[in-house]
Amino acid sequence: MKPDPLNVVVTGVGGQGNVLASTILGRTFLRQGYKVTVGETYGLSQRGGPVMSQVRISKRLAAGPLIPAGAGHVVIGLEPLETLRCLPRLGSPETIVLTNDRPVHPINVIAGRETYPDLDRLRSALEELSAKVYWLPATEAGLSLGNPVLANVVILGALLASGAAPLDEEALQAELAEIFPEHKLELNHRAIALGREMI
Repeated sequence: MKPDPLNVVVTGVGGQGNVLASTILGRTFLRQGYKVTVGETYGLSQRGGPVMSQVRISKRLAAGPLIPAGAGHVVIGLEPLETLRCLPRLGSPETIVLTNDRPVHPINVIAGRETYPDLDRLRSALEELSAKVYWLPATEAGLSLGNPVLANVVILGALLASGAAPLDEEALQAELAEIFPEHKLELNHRAIALGREMI
């Protein structure tokens, strides 16, 4: 695996399943024999506030929980503006971005005090700051399955197909079976499949 450690950022807002996505990712890499460290940061409120996980994956060492500035290799974004916010600090021109295309408007935007950035400009900014951007209709895919929160698992399916991280499908499916009860497992398998199809 190059680089080692591989640094993956999972970012979004509270309520999107950010922490669950980073847990699935970390546990899947542990299952594959990697050493994994996960660090979490939360905004002022759990639901609607910014949430970021830093997942560090290595074959040789247990890395510290925080990714150094400019050393993020992959950014998984559940909310596009939060994806952009983390790139100047953690990203580099070599960073690969997989982001949901559906915004979650913060309270200041809902109240009319601020304006959410134009999505085309937001996407262009992401492309300027990274090597590759996968702009994914993950929430739409989740809605097609009956639950928009499945966007987090959809993006994990996209990560699997992108090759941006050495994620093994068999290990991922086994981890899903450990985490989810049987009656929810098929839906999560379908979410992975939809994410793969997007790539």
